[in-house]
Amino acid sequence: MGNKLEDLELSFQEIDQSDIQVLAPVMKRAFDDDAQKHLGQESGGPPGYDDGEFFRTWLFPYKESIGYKIISGERVIGGIIVWILPDGHNILGTIFVDPDYQDIGVGEQTWRFIEEEYPTTMSWRLSTPTWATKNLHYYVKCGFEEVESDPLITAEEGFTIYRKEIDHIQS
Repeated sequence: MGNKLEDLELSFQEIDQSDIQVLAPVMKRAFDDDAQKHLGQESGGPPGYDDGEFFRTWLFPYKESIGYKIISGERVIGGIIVWILPDGHNILGTIFVDPDYQDIGVGEQTWRFIEEEYPTTMSWRLSTPTWATKNLHYYVKCGFEEVESDPLITAEEGFTIYRKEIDHIQS
């Protein structure tokens, strides 16, 4: 594997139930890597991040929820879950990338895919752990701004809320 984005051709495919067995270990590696780097803990993530239950809880039960696998070549290297709401104010539920593929532009290319896939979005919102400083930098780089509160997202203690307003130029 190279270590530059030019070496990677990414593709994105919708997640179905059969993808959980491949995605769960990637999600576990990504979240555990963050916990090790930022908290000094061997593991850590939201409930169900390590056994696929996260997808069963947050992806499949909701008609607004759509998930994508991030693929490099034949390898699944990450995933995304978004909630596409009728009013165009959408939520990024999660984005994760295998630690072996971080810091080479995969996240930026992934965010471009999301924005291109949902061009009528009025705003994006998300919540992320305050201790996950790498995430915070990534979201700012993608154009998000920290906000005090948001009507669509409940801020749990220790989490930061971000929002990105999308300007739609009228022709």
